[in-house]
Amino acid sequence: MSDGPSPLTNHSDLDTWIEKVEAMGQLKRITVEVDPDLETSTLTYLVGQEEGGPALLFENIKGHPGHKAVYNMIGSSLDRFCLSIGEAPMEHPLDAVQVLKNKMSLKVPPKEIPGDGLLVNQNIETGDDIDITKFPAPRMWPLDGGKYLGTGTAVITRDPELGRVNVGTYRQMIKSKNEIGLYTSPGKDAGLDRDKWWAMGKPMPVALCYGIDPTLFVVAASSFPKTESELDYYGGINGSAMEVFESDVTGLPLPAGAEIILEGYCYPDESFAEGPFGEFTGYYGRPLATTPYVRIEKVRYRDDPTLTCALMADGLANECGLFWASVRASKIWSDLDKMGVPGIHGVWSIPEAAGWGITVVSIKQMYAGHAPQTMALAAQCMGGAYFGKFVIVVDDDIDPTDNGQVLWAMATRARPSASIDILRETWSTYLDPSLNPPEERPWGSKCLINACMEYKHIKEFSPRTKLSKVAYEHVVARWEEYGMEGSPPRITVFEDADYEEKI
Repeated sequence: MSDGPSPLTNHSDLDTWIEKVEAMGQLKRITVEVDPDLETSTLTYLVGQEEGGPALLFENIKGHPGHKAVYNMIGSSLDRFCLSIGEAPMEHPLDAVQVLKNKMSLKVPPKEIPGDGLLVNQNIETGDDIDITKFPAPRMWPLDGGKYLGTGTAVITRDPELGRVNVGTYRQMIKSKNEIGLYTSPGKDAGLDRDKWWAMGKPMPVALCYGIDPTLFVVAASSFPKTESELDYYGGINGSAMEVFESDVTGLPLPAGAEIILEGYCYPDESFAEGPFGEFTGYYGRPLATTPYVRIEKVRYRDDPTLTCALMADGLANECGLFWASVRASKIWSDLDKMGVPGIHGVWSIPEAAGWGITVVSIKQMYAGHAPQTMALAAQCMGGAYFGKFVIVVDDDIDPTDNGQVLWAMATRARPSASIDILRETWSTYLDPSLNPPEERPWGSKCLINACMEYKHIKEFSPRTKLSKVAYEHVVARWEEYGMEGSPPRITVFEDADYEEKI
C-alpha cells in the first residue's frame, strides 16, 4: 500500500479526460438548462448522427443544481477512442485495433492506496441520508421503464470462489431512493458471480461507479476471460496501474479516480419489475421482466459531480458502437493469433451493426480450408462468441473497415450455394429483438460468409482492377493542386505489374 497521498486527490480521472478532449476541440459545453427526461438524450442522438460528433457536457441540468452530465464520451470519434486507450490520434481504425491488441497482453494489476482525501470521499451518505435521485439519471427513450442512473458505468463484483474481481457495464434503473436495479444478460460475469453468492445463501456485494474515465468504461463494457480481472487489463491499456482503495462496506476495490460510487448488496429472491430500456441494438431491450436490485448502504461522491451517461441507439449514435467494434476486433484478432491462425491482415467489427453484430476478417489465403477455418474460429473464440450474428472473411486486398469493399467482395467472390455456413444454438442475449418468443433469446445463431476468392481456383480467378502505384502517388502529390479538399483516400492495393511510363 502506498504511504503518500494519491495524485488524484484534487483531480478525477474524468477531469483529466475532459481537459484533453476540450484541448482537441471535441467537447461541447451546454450551459443552457436541459431536462434529463428525454431532452439530453435527444440532443445526443442528433449530434451522434454526425461521424466524429463532439462529446457533450451538460452543465445546467433541470432539477439537479450542482450536478453535471457528460454524454457521447467516445461516440463515433476515432480520435477520442485513441485517447481512451492512451494513444495519440491515428488515421485508420485498424491502426488502433493493432495497438489495442498488443496492449491487451500487457496486464498491470491495480495499486491500492488510502481512501482518505480522495475526491470521491468528499461526501459520504449512509442510512436515511441516502437519496440517489439527487443524481441526474436520464430517461433516454419515450418507452423506457424509468430513469437509468447506470448507463456509462462500471459495476464491480467478486467471484466468491475464485476471488476474481469483475468490472462490467450493466443497466441500472432507479427503484427507490436507496435501491437500484442490476440487469445482467445470461452468461455475463456479474450474473455468474451473483448466482454463486446466492447458492451460498449470501447476498452479493456490489459497487456501482459513475463519473469514470472512458478507459474504465471501455474495459467494463467489453468481454474478457471470465477468470481474469478487467482491472488488470485497464492497467495494461492505460500504461499504468489503476489506483484503488478498499471499501469498508463490501471489501471490494474501488476506483480512486471515480466521482460517484454506490455500494450495497444484491439479495437472493429480491427483484422488481424493471424495463424496458432502449438498448444498443436500437430496439427496446428485454420486455418488462423481474430484475434483481441492489440495496444501497453507502453513497460516495465529490462536490459538483459529473455523471457519465451512454446513449444506446441505432447506427452511429450508439455510444458503444465504435469502441465495441475496436475492442471486439482486437480480442478476436488476439484470439486468432493465440490459436496459430496465420495470414491475418486485419479484423473489424462494424460499428453501425450494433458494435457486435458483424465481424469482418481479412486474410491472405495460404492453404485449402484456411478461410472456413478462420471464420469458424472467429465466430466462437471468446472474443467473438457473444451475440455477433455474421462473420465475413475476405481476402487481404480488402480493407475490412470499408463497408463498400466488403460488400463488393461478397457480391463478386462469395457463392451463396457454397460459401455460407450456419452455427446454431450459440451464445446470445435477451436483448436480441429478432428471436421470438423472448424465451428463445439466450440461444442465437451465426451466419459465416466466405467472401474470399475460391482457393482451389485462386490462380485463375479473374484479376481485379487495381491502380498503378506510380499514378496514385503522382495524383496524391498533386491533390491540393487539383483543388481537392481534405486528404486523399488511403489506397494500399496496387497492380503488381506496374507500368514505368512517365506521367
